[in-house]
Amino acid sequence: MERNEPVPTRPRKLVALHWLTVLCVVVAATLILLRDELDGRALRAWLLEGHRHAGLLVLLLFGVRVWLRIRYGKLQPGGDHSRIVRFAAGLTHVALYALLLALPLLGWAMCGAAGLDVHFFGFTLPALVGEDEDLADRLQAWHVDAAWALLVLVVLHLSAALWHHFVVRDHTLRMMLPARRR
Repeated sequence: MERNEPVPTRPRKLVALHWLTVLCVVVAATLILLRDELDGRALRAWLLEGHRHAGLLVLLLFGVRVWLRIRYGKLQPGGDHSRIVRFAAGLTHVALYALLLALPLLGWAMCGAAGLDVHFFGFTLPALVGEDEDLADRLQAWHVDAAWALLVLVVLHLSAALWHHFVVRDHTLRMMLPARRR
């Protein structure tokens, strides 16, 4: 790859939403992991509420991202990749999107099953399911399992981006960076 070649572009809105989603996922994970390590009921409640807000923001951003992807249609590939690489990338992206949808919905449903209200910037959201202690336990287990699956896919996604940048030396990573040279 020539460094002077123009970098294929992605719509700036999609790039911004990608990184905003990354930020919200990192915040949600950080808050819940911190909560498990700290004492103090008020602090732990605040961290849990922050975790919920970050998760609901991921859900909101998911909706906007899907709407924009539909609006923009099929995006041009960033390089000349084999069919298997394109298939693996597509499958990974579908799985990432599925988990970005499932994780917040599982958390929201888990709260309803546990009889807890879910608040989002001052609004109380409706419960997705009725109160059921056994269901709450199952949803919590699924939520944790989905979080681990998301972590695995994020590591795979990041590894693939770095592989494209440093080994294949194509534009894949640079297309998704917030600041691009003109």
